[in-house]
Amino acid sequence: MPREWSIQELARSAGVTSRTLRHYGDVGVLVPCRTGSNGMRFYDADALVRLQRILLLRDLGLGLPAIREVLDGHDDTTAALRTHLELLEHERRQLGRRIEAVRSTLAKTEKGEELMADEVFDGFDHTQYRDEVIHRWGKDAYDNSDRWWRGMGEDERGDWKTRAAQLSADWTAAAEAGVDPAGPEARELARRHVEWLSSIPGTPGYGTPEGISREYVLGLADMYVADERFAANYGGPAGAEFVRDTLHRYV
Repeated sequence: MPREWSIQELARSAGVTSRTLRHYGDVGVLVPCRTGSNGMRFYDADALVRLQRILLLRDLGLGLPAIREVLDGHDDTTAALRTHLELLEHERRQLGRRIEAVRSTLAKTEKGEELMADEVFDGFDHTQYRDEVIHRWGKDAYDNSDRWWRGMGEDERGDWKTRAAQLSADWTAAAEAGVDPAGPEARELARRHVEWLSSIPGTPGYGTPEGISREYVLGLADMYVADERFAANYGGPAGAEFVRDTLHRYV
């Protein structure tokens, strides 16, 4: 008989309360594999994996409705775990940059050395590409997107970052799996990508009847390959080329 865990055992192992697990079950996020005659809930190995994914998404700032949507959209457990691993790697890279920034600030402060703003806020600052954005698309584009970003609450920013990281991880997984850039799976990724870009004020074509600028999407797709900073978001040059080829076909 496959191994099962009682609600108390699972709660203790996962570091959550039994009440939390019951709530997850009541809202349909984590349903027990069976319920005993005395009302005791039991969970199988699939539930353990699902709970791991729930806790990860919760730590990334998603609420239960969003978590349920993500889980329901990934029936392939292996693919889902690969996507979550990519998200964790992304978070680790960001955290690593922030740790180094704080370590550098501490060292320079202790030595009385001059601080450099670029070093202090590495990994924190959303304005790091300000000059580049202005050069490519104009000051209005930067000002509008900056105003939009600063006007968001912390939860909204967290949700947006999670959505961006999820999209990046899905692109990377598709590239590594050898998905056809002209196929339906890649086309759906391209649709999500263009929809994501279209949600950002300041994007050329934002808010117009015609929608996001075709030239903007094509130029950005080419830049993903030309600039290694962007390629890193998609697993490297090969991943960036996959994104570029897919977006070109989609547009």
